[in-house]
Amino acid sequence: MAKDKNERLDNEREHGRKISENAEEIWGWASPAGQERARRRANYFIDLGGFGPGDKVLEIGCGTGFFTERVWLATRADIVATDLSEDLLNVARSRLPKLRFQVEDAMALSFEAESFDAVYGSSVLHHLDMLVALQQIHRVLKPGGRMVFAEPNMANPQILVQKNVPIVKRWMGDSPDETAVVRWKMLNMLRRVGFEQAEVFPYDFLHPSVPKPLIGAVKRLGRLLEKTPLLKEIAGSVIITAKK
Repeated sequence: MAKDKNERLDNEREHGRKISENAEEIWGWASPAGQERARRRANYFIDLGGFGPGDKVLEIGCGTGFFTERVWLATRADIVATDLSEDLLNVARSRLPKLRFQVEDAMALSFEAESFDAVYGSSVLHHLDMLVALQQIHRVLKPGGRMVFAEPNMANPQILVQKNVPIVKRWMGDSPDETAVVRWKMLNMLRRVGFEQAEVFPYDFLHPSVPKPLIGAVKRLGRLLEKTPLLKEIAGSVIITAKK
C-alpha cells in the first residue's frame, strides 16, 4: 500500500512539473468558454461554501492559483491554498504573493483537527484515493463547516473514454492515476465518512472548445439539459457539497 501511495504521489508531482508552464490551457480554463465555466464554478464554491471575510478556508489542489484568486477576490476569506506540486505552487505564489501557499498531501493533511470553516477544490479529488481524502477533509473541518468540490463526471461520454482508455488518457494529458466521480459512489462515501446534508449533482454542458459566438446559445441549452431527467446525468462535471 505504501509503495502504491508513493508511486501515486510521484506521478502527480511529475505531472505538475510537466504542465506547470501551460496548465490552464491544458485544463481548459484559458479559452473564452473556459473562462465562462470558471466563473460559474467559482460561484458554486463561494455560494455553497458559505464563507466570507475572516473565515479560515482550505483549498486543496490549488494548482496555479487560478481559483484561489477568484474565490479570494470575491470573499476576502483567510485562504490556505495547498497542492502536492511545488512547480504549480511557484506559479500560484507569483500570481498571489500575499496569500499562503504550501505543499500538502491531501491524503495526509498536516493541519490539526477542526482547523477550517470550509474546504473547497477544483478537479482534485479524482487524482486521489477519494475515501482517504474525504476522511482528511472531514477531520480538518470545524463542526458545521462545509466542503465544496467540482469534479469530472464519469457518466459523461468524453470523460468515460478519457479516464478509462490509456492511449486517450495519455493523449489528453491526464496523469496516470486520475479517474472521475461516479455520483452515487461519492454520495455513499460522504455518508460513510460522517458528512451530513451531502449532495452530488451533475452540471455543465459548456465545453471549453465552444467558439465565443456560440457560448450564449450553448449555455442556454445546457441549463435546460441540467433540468432534464436522465440527460442531466451526462453533464461534464459534478458539484459535491456536504456539511460536517
